[in-house]
Amino acid sequence: MSSDRMKVEEFTEDAVLGGRLVLRQPRTGHRVGHDAILLAAATATGGAGHAIELGAGVGAAGLALAQRVAGLSVTLVEIDPSLAELAKHNAVRNGLGTRVRISLLDVTAADGAFASEGLQSGSVGCVLMNPPFNDPARQNVSPDPRRRLAHAGSSETLSIWVRRAAWLLAPSGIVTLIWRADGLAEVLAALGTGFGGSVVRPIYPRPDAAAIRILVRAVKGSRAPLSVAGGLTLNDANARPTAEAEAILRGGESLRWPD
Repeated sequence: MSSDRMKVEEFTEDAVLGGRLVLRQPRTGHRVGHDAILLAAATATGGAGHAIELGAGVGAAGLALAQRVAGLSVTLVEIDPSLAELAKHNAVRNGLGTRVRISLLDVTAADGAFASEGLQSGSVGCVLMNPPFNDPARQNVSPDPRRRLAHAGSSETLSIWVRRAAWLLAPSGIVTLIWRADGLAEVLAALGTGFGGSVVRPIYPRPDAAAIRILVRAVKGSRAPLSVAGGLTLNDANARPTAEAEAILRGGESLRWPD
């Protein structure tokens, strides 16, 4: 088998959002799932002209956001060079190359590294992120290095990512993130310095099950109290997708937050 053929077979081309996006991604390792699409749907830009996704992978969430919000510029920040190249390919493949750019950066890099990429402190109105949420000290992690990089982080990972979001955001800018439902306390603690007005939306796999994910949005510098919004249930009691989930995951609709 030729090397070119082998390279092609390392990837798949997958339609998401009911075919609105086609994403090239590695055949093995971390794969795009519901989390990225839910994160994009939950991200309200608040009229911001520029959004930044931290830890973008192949670009699913940031590209889904750019596809939904006409005229929005998006920067995808990714540490893995091969995934960053796939994100660039996906932006062009979906006609978003003029509005989406990729920055090869570690979220933990020094401020100067971000500034050298044109990402300045207090410069954007919107940050979205799906940080690695499995702690290797407490949970089993994948032996696949890319999957492990995408899913596993230390107990400090979330706080580091939230601080980077705070550094990037202008006053009253909004951060939106997705996390494990059993890690709500960690999220609120990380957001406790610098953010307020946090709103939590639980994600349930079915009506009789505990939440598996939480979507959280918070406002930089806000003094508003915490609130919990109505949850989203992905499947009904017969394991069929709910109408609301279908509208978001396939129809490309946004996930609305309380006023």
